[in-house]
Amino acid sequence: MTTVDVDPVGPGSAGSGSAGLRIGVRPPFALLRGGTERLYEAAAQIRDLGFDHAVIGDHVSFRGGYGSDGLIQATALLVAAPDIEVHTGVFLLPLRHPVPVARQVATLAAMAPGRFVFGVGIGGEDRAEVEACGVDPATRGRRMDEALVVLRALLAGDAVTVDGEHFQLRDVRVSPPPAVPVPIVIGGRSAAAVRRAGRHGDGWLGVWVSPERYASVIAEIDDVAVASGRSAVAWRHALLVWCGFGGSVQDAGLSVSRAMESFYGVPFDRFSRYVPRGTPQDVAQALVPYLDAGCRDVHLLPVAGDEDEALESAAQVRSLLLRRG
Repeated sequence: MTTVDVDPVGPGSAGSGSAGLRIGVRPPFALLRGGTERLYEAAAQIRDLGFDHAVIGDHVSFRGGYGSDGLIQATALLVAAPDIEVHTGVFLLPLRHPVPVARQVATLAAMAPGRFVFGVGIGGEDRAEVEACGVDPATRGRRMDEALVVLRALLAGDAVTVDGEHFQLRDVRVSPPPAVPVPIVIGGRSAAAVRRAGRHGDGWLGVWVSPERYASVIAEIDDVAVASGRSAVAWRHALLVWCGFGGSVQDAGLSVSRAMESFYGVPFDRFSRYVPRGTPQDVAQALVPYLDAGCRDVHLLPVAGDEDEALESAAQVRSLLLRRG
């Protein structure tokens, strides 16, 4: 039996970035909410356009009730598209108990071994969503740290005993653990999120961040991992990026700004500098500095005049970036 502290440092290591570049896409919301036929169409389109993975989000009750469960959608896409990866970007781990989440992830990993990447974060854009799940928003970070410790130990096959601020467990086990380990990628822009990724993650998921900041965060994560005694981490540092497509930068900006303001309920000006827009060539050029900074998994959230244009434009971005190497 393994006894786990509430703030330990897991095994692993600071190493160089993982080889290869993977470009994925978020399926348009309508394709995930139109029944199984539409779901299979979306999966086929993502595969046929050459994407390496699909990325889906997660919300319980966002801005008055909106949301879709990230693990359920991930399962559906993994079944519908048996030859691509699926990433959560991100699953709001502090809103759930880590033991049932570990069971869900282990079950999913058994169904699709090696094809699921578990992106997790604390969320927080909507305080009411956190409170609706019975969680004090002020404790989200500490709850996340405890949950990650428990989750990683359970997915490694350990029996877990913990007496923490948020979780009390005695000799709990989830069996069988995944035969192929599930990478856990940690999102967040705060200093605490960076430390969390270095101590507990297999990578960091950046959003609303400049290329310069992206590079400095990866360096910080390496430093934290080394100081924590980790070794041999196959880092999967990722970037989640909204992007607008159209015949001009102005037209593309109008489309993506409307979509983002509708989703987040805040002015587009808050995001504008981090949202590439224009032709696929414009968007690809804006993303190159992130690749130079160490990003290896790119999650595109495309917006255009219609769903087909959005996906096809994102696929052109993928081709341009892979051609660059």
